[in-house]
Amino acid sequence: MTRSSAGRLAALAATAAIPLLVLGVFFVLPVGGMVSRGFVQHGRLDVGGALAVLGRPEIRRAIWFTLWSSLAGTVLSLLLGLPAAHVLHRLDFPGRTWLRALLVVPFVLPTVVVGVAFELLIGESGPLGGLGLDGSPVAIVAGLVFFNASLVIRVVGGAWESLDPRPAEAAAALGASPLRVLRDVTLPALRSAIVSAASVVFLFCATAFGIVLTLGGLRYSSVETQIYLLTNTLLDLQAAAALSILQLAVVVALLVAAARLRRTPDARVGRSRVRLRRASLADLPSLAATGVLLALVVAPLAGLVVGSLRVDGAWSLANYRALQTPGSHQALLVPVTTALMNSLRIAVDATWMSLLLGLTVAALVTRRSRGGGERRLRSVLDGLFMLPLGVSAVTLGFGFLITLGRPPLDLRDSPLLIPVAQALVALPLVVRVLVPVLSGIDDRLRQAAATLGASPSRALLVVDLPVVWKPLLAAAGFAFACSLGEFGATSFLVRDDRPTLPVVIYRLLSHPGDLNYGMALAAAVVLGASTALVMLLVERLRVPSVGTL
Repeated sequence: MTRSSAGRLAALAATAAIPLLVLGVFFVLPVGGMVSRGFVQHGRLDVGGALAVLGRPEIRRAIWFTLWSSLAGTVLSLLLGLPAAHVLHRLDFPGRTWLRALLVVPFVLPTVVVGVAFELLIGESGPLGGLGLDGSPVAIVAGLVFFNASLVIRVVGGAWESLDPRPAEAAAALGASPLRVLRDVTLPALRSAIVSAASVVFLFCATAFGIVLTLGGLRYSSVETQIYLLTNTLLDLQAAAALSILQLAVVVALLVAAARLRRTPDARVGRSRVRLRRASLADLPSLAATGVLLALVVAPLAGLVVGSLRVDGAWSLANYRALQTPGSHQALLVPVTTALMNSLRIAVDATWMSLLLGLTVAALVTRRSRGGGERRLRSVLDGLFMLPLGVSAVTLGFGFLITLGRPPLDLRDSPLLIPVAQALVALPLVVRVLVPVLSGIDDRLRQAAATLGASPSRALLVVDLPVVWKPLLAAAGFAFACSLGEFGATSFLVRDDRPTLPVVIYRLLSHPGDLNYGMALAAAVVLGASTALVMLLVERLRVPSVGTL
């Protein structure tokens, strides 16, 4: 290794020190603390006892249910998301931007809101109550597809909209049918984006918490809900630790696979934006599938809005007016409006934290490497900061509780504890929004600026900032929306007198009374509308041909 290479590696390590310190204190330490509680029993390491937990019948059922429901959710998300990605990113029609924003909204909706919306639709008194889907695995899988099809649209659509159309046009001119063009030309070109989207969708399905809890109850339990029950209700930390380790192993395997895929040629690289075209008869299958997805997204949300406006069989705004009260039967300690203000304040703090950390990480992993050692180090850093993507938010929240609540890190009363947890949950999204943009900036421009006498900060202002400011605002919107809806980690950390809106919705649903239920619906509509507004702004700031994750 030359002195220059050693110096660059040292500078890279020094720049990464602060992000790594943050990750170590607020992610590795809590998760490690949670896991160690399970593996150390009475002062002795008991790995066998923890692993034996995996043999319990209820744990095996949870693992099997997680695997098949996640696989079904992933396949269906692809089947509905891919045609919609084609329609929204290759065809030209009025209202395309609004429709794209609407279909992407579910990805950041709070899981509690989605659970309530589906209950209204398929419950006994709902319009689809006769189908007997309430409390069934079908309802859970439908909820997973509701969430994750939007992710497929965003990831694959970003690649599809800039895909060079000439190979497909040449194949069609040679007599290939539309189906064969799709199979032999288009899908292979999108392979990297599709597999990347599928791996992340599977990850999100496997770690889904609120949907399985609200739609499956105790009858259908996933690994994530089992961790919640074992830690929060049964206090069986050994079993929870074993499941957390299993979940972490799956996450690492998927991240390694995704990293390998990113090293293959990507459809987005070196492509230019193509002109959109009008729909033709050949697009009917894609349009029909998009219609099905639109119905799946709109029906639960419409049912939620209607339910919030119905009181004793009549139209009324009483549920919304009651948001200024703590509900009936002492359901809450503070009014719902106070919880909304708490959520907004926490989301602002979580947003600037995740942006600061995410921008630093994205800049670190996208700078040009000189040599294999530097390239491998950047790849390791990229993978490390993706770990919060798949680790259970429940594990993270409980880890915060047991490791950051005593000296020397007694942060129990710190107002920044929940924002830090939520910032870590949003961090992978922020990084993945910024990395494609930063990696697309030609490093020679920075070198030219330096040659002309610009300082590193000046080069950052004149070269990077004009390109990255819109994606930076979009990443801020993602982080803000994710924070607004975060429930898993927050449910462990929040104080009863300072609740967030998702926590309040869950508590209102857990208390009997028509007023509490109506307030929960109204609060869910307010939360959903807030995140929808943010996502619309994100869509306006979207950089064409650049996907997410």
